[in-house]
Amino acid sequence: MPRSNPSPDDGSAAIEVLVLGVLLLVPLVYLVLTVAALQSASFAAEGVARSVARSVALAETDAQGRRAADAAARVALADWRLPVGAASVQVRCAPRPGDCRTARGTVDVRVRVAATLPLLPPAIGLRSPGAVPVEARAVQRVSMFAAAP
Repeated sequence: MPRSNPSPDDGSAAIEVLVLGVLLLVPLVYLVLTVAALQSASFAAEGVARSVARSVALAETDAQGRRAADAAARVALADWRLPVGAASVQVRCAPRPGDCRTARGTVDVRVRVAATLPLLPPAIGLRSPGAVPVEARAVQRVSMFAAAP
């Protein structure tokens, strides 16, 4: 039986649900994309730090270790689809800073990766407010049987 006096609000619930759904869904999707980008940069920084520290500590010579570290950093960044320029790598060695192959020494690697926020134009650089720095550190002990120079 049809109603004799239709209300002016009939059918507006579907429009309200649709509008509110979109208004709530868009920020939620952006939040998920942002967290995924930050997590990806975090994994990349951790992987680069670990790979570089192991490459330097296990190499035959300090020069070979530095070359292997560069290659390991490029591969680890490529695994996470990050450009090489998005990361800065610092390698410090103890007890002698000039030689990482000192027996029982340590190789301390610090990596900083700039995670760009999603949906920002590429014209905005990695040093801009649209990039979040993510840092990681790895320390690797050099074997006590490492060949001294």
